[in-house]
Amino acid sequence: MRPADELRAAVETYLGSLPLHPELGALEDVLHYSLGSGGKRIRPVLCLAVAEAAGAAVERALPGACAIELVHTFSLVHDDLPAMDDDDERRGRPSAHVAFGEGAAILAGDALLAEAFRLALTYESTAIAAELADATLGMIAGQYRDIGVAPGDLEELHRLKTARLFVAAVRVGLEVAAVPAAERGEWLRFGDAVGLLFQTVDDLLDGDGYVEQMGRAATEKLAGAAALRAREALAGTAVDAGVLSGLVDALAVRTG
Repeated sequence: MRPADELRAAVETYLGSLPLHPELGALEDVLHYSLGSGGKRIRPVLCLAVAEAAGAAVERALPGACAIELVHTFSLVHDDLPAMDDDDERRGRPSAHVAFGEGAAILAGDALLAEAFRLALTYESTAIAAELADATLGMIAGQYRDIGVAPGDLEELHRLKTARLFVAAVRVGLEVAAVPAAERGEWLRFGDAVGLLFQTVDDLLDGDGYVEQMGRAATEKLAGAAALRAREALAGTAVDAGVLSGLVDALAVRTG
């Protein structure tokens, strides 16, 4: 299997040469700016690693993996808006709405989402596009809870807003590899656990979410349990999961 850095490089190359809809015109600049804001490309790398571990070629999985990254980027562009989180910076540089204006940022987010579905629909099966739609709606529902309009259970909020897209990354990888539904159980448990791991570590870094609700020690314990569940689920897949194990280890100790 290809190492994570090589998978990440494949994602960057694909995104860098992605042909956007010609009618977008100058709005392309806002999309490229948002897509080029850095980040570790965790979700598409996860998708590619799952697809390859399950027997698919990385090249075949790239459109689906990058569709997930486009959805993630759309969510970040909109989350930064004054009406949402009101963040003026994203990864050390001006947010899209600061650099280009609020209207352009809203439209760029919309266009990123539409481009994600254009990628997903390049596959013969509509299952990947359907999964992307379900995950996007779940993510939006989680964000709705997060802005305080529909507050509720913190675990459910995180399952929707964060973990849902991680599970989608796993599902898309499995779909590309044509893994039968009956053989996906451990894989999906892995996706759930990775999503929880990412969120708990995020809360530990930011000092909010689970940390505010449970305290740091309990959140660290929750993160450790999620990492353990992810590794156990991988062991149950009976595939060469070295790259995926490495991703779990990297998520567990990340610092940003």
